[in-house]
Amino acid sequence: MRSAAALPFCLALGGCSTVQSALSPAGEQAAQIAVLTWILLGVLGGVLLIVLGALWLAIRGSDNARRLLSADWAVSIGGIAFPAVVLTALLAGGLWLMRPATTDAALTIEVEGRQWWWRVGYVLDDGTRIEAANEIRIPVGQEVDFVLTSSDVIHSFWVPSLGGKLDMIPGRTNRLRLKAERPGIYRGQCAEYCGGPHALMAFEVVALPEADFAAWRQAAGQPVSTVRESGFDVFAAAGCGSCHAIAGTSANGRVGPDLSRVGERRMMAAATMPTSEENIARFIADGQRHKPGNLMPEFDVLTDEQTKTIASYLARLK
Repeated sequence: MRSAAALPFCLALGGCSTVQSALSPAGEQAAQIAVLTWILLGVLGGVLLIVLGALWLAIRGSDNARRLLSADWAVSIGGIAFPAVVLTALLAGGLWLMRPATTDAALTIEVEGRQWWWRVGYVLDDGTRIEAANEIRIPVGQEVDFVLTSSDVIHSFWVPSLGGKLDMIPGRTNRLRLKAERPGIYRGQCAEYCGGPHALMAFEVVALPEADFAAWRQAAGQPVSTVRESGFDVFAAAGCGSCHAIAGTSANGRVGPDLSRVGERRMMAAATMPTSEENIARFIADGQRHKPGNLMPEFDVLTDEQTKTIASYLARLK
């Protein structure tokens, strides 16, 4: 009985995590949303108290109190003027608080929602691109423009600690600007049901100090390896390169996530499993067990040794 009573409190505490919480802002837009949330809760809480007070007077109050509540002027003020003033003030305050930034973005990142993962492309000043998937790296303290699209159904891009959500609609390009105020790892989630393993379609935003981000961007723009490895030979022979791309190799598939630097990502399978050689091997051999409904075929035709060879090769791509 006590366990059942404690369950709602445990569920509520689960929403207090700083990794994915709109009430733990780490960005300017998220801070605006948090302030607006507390203002709305405070004002609406006050309105609720007024309504409950009027209800109590209507039921338990004196005859004079009930006559006052039913007077035409009381109905006009309480039912028309008061709501109009409060809602107008909230609208004006919300528009002022959520006013858009006027500075230029330091970086543009293209994010494409797919069933059920995220294609990420960094657009550099010289027009070149860095391809990635399911993990986004941004510099701390700089405005970043996210260009959001979808290749199949409606998805929704949401990083609660950094800002509000924005839908990704097939055939339409939406833009969202975010800025991280401090270094950290912030979890994002698809916030629009998109079928199948929608709940397992997450990603991470890694906010790095400017110098660290610049160093990462320079390294990420280079081929991952110039040395031919036996692991890649097995990878190519299994046909993996027809769906996945690895920079600097003949693998240039666009169906699945880019694997150029998959070994440096904290998480894999759209942020559902920690990245490790063992987990990569498990996902290759039995991906449906770890992410039911995903569109990657299971490679059970590979021997255990071949699977381990591919997993070892991918885990070293950093």
